[in-house]
Amino acid sequence: MSGDEWQIASAVILDETGLHARPAVKLTKLAKKFTAAIELQGDDKDRWVNAKSPNAVMKLRAGHNQPLTIRAQGSDATEALDALKALIARNFSD
Repeated sequence: MSGDEWQIASAVILDETGLHARPAVKLTKLAKKFTAAIELQGDDKDRWVNAKSPNAVMKLRAGHNQPLTIRAQGSDATEALDALKALIARNFSD
């Protein structure tokens, strides 16, 4: 697959308090390990935010059981999506 195309995945927020500061920081730290552009989308289907910005991720206000769409574009996009989905599935645990 070309690195120019957006790859899309989805995950569900399991944390009972939603995507608050601690998980948002964990998510952004992981996203920053990849060169791919990575964006997230919550309930607002018209708005994508930079997954490498803790402030932008927290502003999504993604709640418990809310689906989160993740898209990535670049040479390591597949790896980035897999890693972020796994982090969310583990409820942001190490």
